[in-house]
Amino acid sequence: MGMSEEEIERRLGVLRIEHRDLDDSISALMASAHVDQLQLARLKRRKLRLKDEIALLEDQLIPDIIA
Repeated sequence: MGMSEEEIERRLGVLRIEHRDLDDSISALMASAHVDQLQLARLKRRKLRLKDEIALLEDQLIPDIIA
């Protein structure tokens, strides 16, 4: 059973906030004197997964057009 448009919009809002927070965390980590490369890589992977999930949900909001 798919999600309603409202549920997708709500989920997108949460994911976008988390994506933005991860971006801030990555920037802060890179600016620190001691950069934990493993943690940095984990954060970047999580950010990419979020980006992919956001793209999938956005695609669900676009109606299919039969050419």
